Amino acid sequence: MHPSVHATANPNKPAIIMGSTGETITYAQLDRRSNQMAQLVRSRGIGMGDTIAICMENHPWYFGVTWGAQRAGLHYVCISSRLTAPEIAYILEDSGAKLLIGTAYLAPVLDEVAKLAPGIEQLRFDTPGAMSAEAALAAQPDTPIADQRAGVDMLYSSGTTGKPKGVKIPLPEDPDIAQVNALVGLASMAFGIQPGAVYLSPAPLYHAAPLRWCMTVQRMGGTVVVMERFEPEAALQMIEKYKVTDSQWVPTHFVRMLKLPPEIRAKYDVSSLKCAIHAAAPCPVPVKHAMIEWWGPVLYEYYAGTEGNGFTFITSQEWLERPGSVGRALTGIVRVCDENGDELPRGTEGQIFFEPTDTTAAPFEYHNDPVKTAESRNKHGWTSLGDVGIEDEDGYVFLTDRKSFMIISGGVNIYPQEIENLLVLHSKVADAAVIGAPDPEMGERVVAVVQPLDMADAGPALAEELLAYLAPQLSRVKMPRQIDFREQLPRELTGKLYKRLLRDEYKAAYEAAQAQG
Repeated sequence: MHPSVHATANPNKPAIIMGSTGETITYAQLDRRSNQMAQLVRSRGIGMGDTIAICMENHPWYFGVTWGAQRAGLHYVCISSRLTAPEIAYILEDSGAKLLIGTAYLAPVLDEVAKLAPGIEQLRFDTPGAMSAEAALAAQPDTPIADQRAGVDMLYSSGTTGKPKGVKIPLPEDPDIAQVNALVGLASMAFGIQPGAVYLSPAPLYHAAPLRWCMTVQRMGGTVVVMERFEPEAALQMIEKYKVTDSQWVPTHFVRMLKLPPEIRAKYDVSSLKCAIHAAAPCPVPVKHAMIEWWGPVLYEYYAGTEGNGFTFITSQEWLERPGSVGRALTGIVRVCDENGDELPRGTEGQIFFEPTDTTAAPFEYHNDPVKTAESRNKHGWTSLGDVGIEDEDGYVFLTDRKSFMIISGGVNIYPQEIENLLVLHSKVADAAVIGAPDPEMGERVVAVVQPLDMADAGPALAEELLAYLAPQLSRVKMPRQIDFREQLPRELTGKLYKRLLRDEYKAAYEAAQAQG
């Protein structure tokens, strides 16, 4: 299906509700907006197979732009609104984008982008004058273009371990804009999402999961409630107000909601929820237990990536029997491999690869980066997202951590996720990151960077309290040798942590100290 179909069958049904303001865009309005967007790109000579970029906050026009690009046969690159100007300019140039759609809210950074990438035209919403996106769109017909053809997103990784990598998928062989979408099948069969769904999206729309799942719900004819930004109590308010049936979260959302005072959590009716999907990062076992106890067995977890090379899935009932698992494969065959790319026996830790089940599908590639593409594959042609874990005898996958985050201290491999999961459960901790910092004796030492709930608590006393809390639960080799405090960690709104920035900072400090003798 396609929103254009629902615009004909049910034109006045809300396709989008902006959660805070209540602004509603019907399916008829969404259809007209997407037609105007398709007409706009054609008027500027942007044809099938070309690329445009979108750098916007969660804005009422977001899906008008993406659906317009989709029906114009484009690759559309959704860029994080939190990136710096050089990072945005890099993605624009790397992707070959011919147009950037932005907003007045992001004007300061987009002005800098214009200087760095002067050859790429910009249009902005909520902006007067020649750059006005509203004026440019209003000048276009709101009817379909003559050469409609299905386009596809081109998304960039969050760059947590290096420069962002663009995942470019070929345009679908079938040009029909309403062609069957694999996520529609997963949404209905695995997650139970129905055409009458009211779907809450609390995360930024530029990220793969919110973007694709929201558009999937719109393919099905449901209503998407968009949070302009996540706030824990506001999320509960919106579940009650809009009688939300389905939603998607990341573990940091759960942690923040669970740390609300009990009387606030009990204040809102969340009984309408039938499905609360979560992914993006491993969820600490006690956190998920607490969420299931609170919301009921409506949590559904999956493990997948922007690359689309595999997909695991687990229900609440299955998870309660196997706490910590991210489920069994629904697409692709899980292969856990050693450093040589050879498959390991089940129950043995190694790097997780997916063997394709559809051998006719073209494997993903990282745009303009054949080295990273090659690094994602082993000698069998199986592909990996870089995660480490095990597969049990029944085929359930348990993630350990990302291979690139592993700390090697005194020759011992240490995965930070276990330590982070414990720290974030402490009552005085809002967030935590564990990294390996250079150490002349051990090679690397374990460093915990902690964001306290109250920065006034930061200091030696809290550090000692955290070490005492960790000691009974961790072996000595895994214990942090240093605990530092920050007001904010460099975490994406999607839940991804930019550990690369922290590791680079500690490495630079070490090298500066060494240079001074």
